This record gives sequence, structure tokens and C-alpha cells, in this order.
Amino acid sequence: MLNNLTSIFAKKSLGIGLEINPQQINIAQITKHKQRYKLLKNISTEMPEGIFEDGVIVDSLSLSEVIKETFKQHKINTKQIATAVPMREAIIRIIPIPAELDEQELKEMVLVHEAGMYLPYPREEVDLDYQKLGYFMDEDGIEKVNVLLVATRKEVTDLYLDIFQQADLQIDILEINSFALIRTIREQLRQFGSKEAVVLVDIEFDSTEIAIIVEGIPQFSRTVPLGMYQMRTALSQAMGLPVTRDMDVLQDMSLITTPMDTGGDTGMLQMNPGMAALLKVLGELIDEIGRSINFYLNQSEELEVAQILLAGPGAGIGEIDEFFTQRLNLPTMQIDPIAALALEVNQEIPLIKRPGLGVVLGLGMREA
Repeated sequence: MLNNLTSIFAKKSLGIGLEINPQQINIAQITKHKQRYKLLKNISTEMPEGIFEDGVIVDSLSLSEVIKETFKQHKINTKQIATAVPMREAIIRIIPIPAELDEQELKEMVLVHEAGMYLPYPREEVDLDYQKLGYFMDEDGIEKVNVLLVATRKEVTDLYLDIFQQADLQIDILEINSFALIRTIREQLRQFGSKEAVVLVDIEFDSTEIAIIVEGIPQFSRTVPLGMYQMRTALSQAMGLPVTRDMDVLQDMSLITTPMDTGGDTGMLQMNPGMAALLKVLGELIDEIGRSINFYLNQSEELEVAQILLAGPGAGIGEIDEFFTQRLNLPTMQIDPIAALALEVNQEIPLIKRPGLGVVLGLGMREA
């Protein structure tokens, strides 16, 4: 029995996409006419302090009330939603299974036998789902099929179900946020071959999720506890300013440094202390990304990293793609899910805001 994650790979239905994160609640409603998609609703509500702590929901009742009030304020009558749990709460594995098994045998093999080998928790404490990928011949000439296994702890999926039930909403799709994000850039990913890996770096409020993707499927994932809040804190402290949750100042900045003075007789340029502090946090993040890439490549033969894609609100920082390119010596670009989906919009969405809409738009696509 797949329980709460049964619909992770389900077909589309009617409703809206809703993303919750420590910074805000994002809502998107997308409609499809023939082959064109249109964004009908694009709503963001600031997350009150005290609901999240260290990236974890600690006040689910207040969160339900915020969601309910947001729906009421914006006159949203839809009760069905697609939402997602953070990648750090999920276990994602690709498992080779003998291709000769029928569907029932495959299900039993994956969910009963194989799952126990890959899960750090007892089987009864997790919700599972799976999907068949491509067929291949192993080194012994035996035909097999790769199966994508996704698992979360029941306490996590139960928490999300309770939150939306308290908000008088029904979850008909519950998936992993990185899957929703990948959905918005799948056309971009198709340009890369089977030996080319893409590193998706999702810079969120208080963490960054790293996913290494081959042929549209995440092969490796990791969460680093560095995000926009840590950058904003370092910037504020260096400038002697109060620490706030306002992240707009970061997206208004450019990582091209401006000299403050000439440094006396040496002629060396002195960097703005706030910029220096910001670059230090970004440097630590880039070091962690580099370690993740090296770890994965050391286990993968004949594979190379072809591209880094930056997503999340942190990807809206000016010149961040160029900064990553220089530091990692890999081509880097910010994602634009609006352009990638050729999405019609009722009002213009600034380019610096677009990378942060990837997850919610991917959820909205599931309901289109």
C-alpha cells in the first residue's frame, strides 16, 4: 500500500499549486488551452515568524490559518491542491529490477524487498511511491528496468495532510519540490545527453537544495544549510544593521564589486564590507556544491557536468550566474520558468523574481 504518496506520479486534475516554505506561501493556478499554458493566479503571502524553526514546521495550526486566510482574501474557491515536501525530507533512489517481472511482482519487489535495503527507517514508518524508467542490459546481459523509488517519513506526509485538512483543503497531489521544479525546465533538460549531468541548485530562504540530474531524473540530492537568510544576516552584521527577513535587498544587489577606496599607496581596491561578507557566504555555498559534484562524479563513470542551473529566490541576485561560472569553472545560468514553459501571464513578472517561482509553477502544471 503506497498510502499518502500514492498520487506523486498521478495524472493531472483540477486545482492549484501551493508551495509552503519558511519565507512565504506561494500559490499558482495555471490553465491549459490546446498546447498553451496561462498563469491565472500568482499569489505570495509572507510567512509569519514562529511557524518554521530551522526549516521545520513547528506551528501547523497557525500555518493552516494563514493558508485559509490567504484563500479567503484572494477569493480562491478551489479546494483541490498540489503541494510538495522539501527534498531534504525525501529519499530518492534508482533501483535496477529484472525486466521479466509482471506489474504485481514488480510492485512487491520494490515496495517490500528492495525498499527495505535503501531506507534508513523501518518500512512501516514511511510512505512510498515508485515509477518505472528505462530498460537496459546489465553487464551480464540481463535485461533490467530502472525504477525510481521515492519515500518520505509518515510523520512528514501526515503533517502536510493535517495542515491542509485544517485549512479546509484537499491534497490530491503530494510530491517532492525538486520534482516540481524539474517539471518547469524539462524542455531545457532534453538538450543534454545520457553522459551529461546537470546540477540544479535551488537557493531558498534558509537552505540550498542540490540535485544532480541525468536524463531528467535526479541521481543525487543534498541539502546545504545555507540560503538567503544566512546571506542577509552576514550582510547586515557587516554593515552594522539590524537583521531582518527582508530578502529584496539581496535581489537588488549585483555581485560585481564596487571599490570603496584605493587602499592607500598600494593601489589595492578595498571591497565594501557588506559585499565581502555576502561573497564569503556564497563562497562557502559554492565549496559545498563543488564537493557534491566531485563526490558524484567519483562514483559515476564516463559522466561530465554540462551545466549548472540556478533556481529559487536566491538565483535572482544580480550576476550570481557569472559568479558561479567563475568559481566552479562550469557554465551557469538562472532558470526562467515563465519563458521555459512559454507561459502567458496577465502582468509582467520581473526577471529577478522568476527563478523563485519554479516550484509553485511546477505544482500548478500538475493541476493544469
